[in-house]
Amino acid sequence: MSKLSLLRASPNLIDGSKAASDLELSADVCVVGSGAGGAVTAAVLAQAGLSVIVVEEGGYHDASEFTMRELEVMPKLYQEAGQRTTADLGMSILQGRAVGGTTVVNWTTSFRTPEDVVDRWAKKHHVGGFKYADLVPHYEAMEARLGIHQVSVESMNANNRKLFEGCKAMGWHAEPLRRNVVACAQTGQCGLGCPVNAKRSMLVTMIPDAMDAGARVLHRARVDKLEVQAGQVKAAYATLLDAEARGATGRRAKISARRFVLSGGAINTPAVLLRSAINENKRVGVRTFLHPVIASVAEYDEPIDPYAGAPQSAASHHFANRGDQVGVFFEAAPSYPALTAAVLPGFGEAHRKLFESVGRMALHVALTVDGFHDSSPGGVVKLRPSGAPLLDYPIPPAHWEAFRFAQKRLAELQLASGAKAVLTIHEPPCKMTRAKDVELIDTLRWETGAVAVFTAHQMGGAAMGDDAETSVVRSEDLRHHSIHNLYVIDGSVFPTSLGVNPQESIYGLAHLMANRLATVAKG
Repeated sequence: MSKLSLLRASPNLIDGSKAASDLELSADVCVVGSGAGGAVTAAVLAQAGLSVIVVEEGGYHDASEFTMRELEVMPKLYQEAGQRTTADLGMSILQGRAVGGTTVVNWTTSFRTPEDVVDRWAKKHHVGGFKYADLVPHYEAMEARLGIHQVSVESMNANNRKLFEGCKAMGWHAEPLRRNVVACAQTGQCGLGCPVNAKRSMLVTMIPDAMDAGARVLHRARVDKLEVQAGQVKAAYATLLDAEARGATGRRAKISARRFVLSGGAINTPAVLLRSAINENKRVGVRTFLHPVIASVAEYDEPIDPYAGAPQSAASHHFANRGDQVGVFFEAAPSYPALTAAVLPGFGEAHRKLFESVGRMALHVALTVDGFHDSSPGGVVKLRPSGAPLLDYPIPPAHWEAFRFAQKRLAELQLASGAKAVLTIHEPPCKMTRAKDVELIDTLRWETGAVAVFTAHQMGGAAMGDDAETSVVRSEDLRHHSIHNLYVIDGSVFPTSLGVNPQESIYGLAHLMANRLATVAKG
């Protein structure tokens, strides 16, 4: 029996859906969330000798359940079964929900936080608790544990190769990506959970590390609120969920601890704080960033098969810094059937005919860099009447300009790489077959509902900083400014977006801060 199979039978893995009565648990540290921030934190603390309980809303699923079928997998592994959106329905939000969090379903792209971004945080957002050099050994440690390495140009699938070659043809910088994989089978199914455990997600690395060191993981348990008395969190209260991790079983859990760490991600962590009435300075939930994304569809004469091979192995940051205008960067996207159907324009017969050509299509995306300009303030996490989170993110004019700019550049690189036709994802779409057709993009409607916009990166909402009036947690240790046994260790603490995919940024920062917390907690 494999180590991962043994985890399912471990007494340290507690399935909330099977609890016959209410649960009362206690530990030195309670970690809420098991993704990039929570799993790293739990492993570091448990290995330091502290007793740890991880509470995860989603269920525990392993490779035996990753059937590579969206209908079966997405309800298990994604927030709101993959249907989470912004309040105005203008943007789809892809975010994980399982033991291992979004790392179970991301596309393995791994970047360190750019050094100039860390410098910006210090200069603009009063982040003085660390410098880039402080993060480097923690990036190195996580890169070694997760097998993060740069892929070769030769290993790129056709979808990514067209992006890479198109950028080169235009004279733009492009690079092979680094991925957290070992012995990758190139199934292309990273977004549906790796069926061969090649992806070194938290599910197969830091969660087992934490449990090996004695940590307990309570899954299918949604933390509703924290109980605060005299400036200290006394307990976390959770609703135990059914086997689908959707409905309540009628049972509850109370977790008592000396310290609490919120690691639910940039939408769910602010929601826990808001439900707990922890928002003295009204900064919780504000400046939530998404790297809002648009796509461009290119059709070629030769096979592309964008559903096969590593989903992302090339990127271009040539336009990430556009001065006073919102920057953009380019990557590729795989074409799972439901995801592709949602992206491709058209209805009925027109949509079906377009879908028939998917094997010869490349899907390339432009991600916009929010939070670097006053014109790009991000969104705000609020609560629905049920207490569930809702992100209000009106897309500002500066982003519409960036989308229009990016749509032109994507069309240019696709045509330069040999595409016979390029489609925008407007309704109706704009079709381009010659370089001069790119100017048609200026005639399109650029407003909510006229073009598909989506996101797979969530950041901010509980910003770190040394000014207690403008941030939620301290930058030296990510401890809450006024609640001294409460910490936030996840992507919600970023004062801006990153301009790169966020998983390794969270790993490195979590590893640094968890080690600092372990020193304090053991003392």
